[in-house]
Amino acid sequence: MDLEFIGIDPNTGGEGSPTAWVDRQSADLVIQGVKAEEVLEALISGTEWVEGHTVGIPEHETVIRIPARMVPILRKACDVAEQRAELR
Repeated sequence: MDLEFIGIDPNTGGEGSPTAWVDRQSADLVIQGVKAEEVLEALISGTEWVEGHTVGIPEHETVIRIPARMVPILRKACDVAEQRAELR
């Protein structure tokens, strides 16, 4: 796997650093973030967000929280991913 580093939370203090990468081969976004608190997970897993879609968070998925200050970094990551996907 070959990851392209896009950016890190500008307010990181050396621990717990929300980060964004793009997988150069698949063009997938790879995101590290703060694991959602139990209340947020319960809300998300207990709500039918799309009619007829299974409710809950599958074992192979998780909910993460990304700080709003990282929106420019995620926007850049989306642009890079989109460009890479077009090249495939």
